[in-house]
Amino acid sequence: MVRRILRLGSGRIAFTILALIALLALAGPMLAPQDPLTGSADILAAPSAQHWLGTDYLGRDVLSRLLAGSRLSVLGAVQVTVMALIVGVIPGILSVYLGRVFEWVTLRLADTLIALPFLVFAVAVTALLGNGIPQAMFTVGVMVSPLFFRVSRAATLSVARSQYVEAAIISGASVGWIVRKHVWVKVLPPIAIALAHTAGVGFVVVSSLTFLGIGVRPPAPTWGGILASDLGFLSYRPWAPLLPTALIMATVWACNLLADAIRDVTGEAGRALLNRRTAAANRNLAVGRSAS
Repeated sequence: MVRRILRLGSGRIAFTILALIALLALAGPMLAPQDPLTGSADILAAPSAQHWLGTDYLGRDVLSRLLAGSRLSVLGAVQVTVMALIVGVIPGILSVYLGRVFEWVTLRLADTLIALPFLVFAVAVTALLGNGIPQAMFTVGVMVSPLFFRVSRAATLSVARSQYVEAAIISGASVGWIVRKHVWVKVLPPIAIALAHTAGVGFVVVSSLTFLGIGVRPPAPTWGGILASDLGFLSYRPWAPLLPTALIMATVWACNLLADAIRDVTGEAGRALLNRRTAAANRNLAVGRSAS
């Protein structure tokens, strides 16, 4: 699948942007030129050789805070996605095979989670469990999990009534064996699309919570928190919110672009397009060889 995605221009763009964001998350704190938590007397300074992006209202280097804050921002989005994947996919697949009681209970739980405003609920649970990224992202991941539940359940239902699955059930195969051998291959493409889309949603939620000061303990830097502090001093540094906003938008856009690329290569239309491009490339290569 990865090779087919990289054959699309949108897939290459998405992978490039996400690779750069991942590099920032891994090496950003080490690349920070100054201590992101240490203030100075040089408050709200303009960009200079010492502070490339200037300083904030406490005299802290903005570039260092952006680089250091990339890890918490990306880690929070990853936690949301992994939690939603675990909580949503496994019950979604098993709801087709474990009987009507389990199916009814899981469907009602999914409906309940969809009805709850997850951002408000995340704020309430964070206030109850403590202000921290793990608590907030655990709550948001559970609230987003109905997307994976419905996607995995729909894909499993489309496979469950196929003849080869029914033959496996009649022959005495276990549910685990059927899921591993038959169901998972069919469920994986729609789950991959939902995974990429949820990563973008998770990043928006993380940025929104940290913008409100929820899920992070000051003075720890995050992109949402940096954006919030910049908005309070627009008269002094009107350009300051542009970079954290651009980083957040680029990450979310790349996740959505990756979801579209996965959808294109896993669908019939996408495979036909790739086959046509491969055939055209082969014809051009053959013409070039015959001409030489």
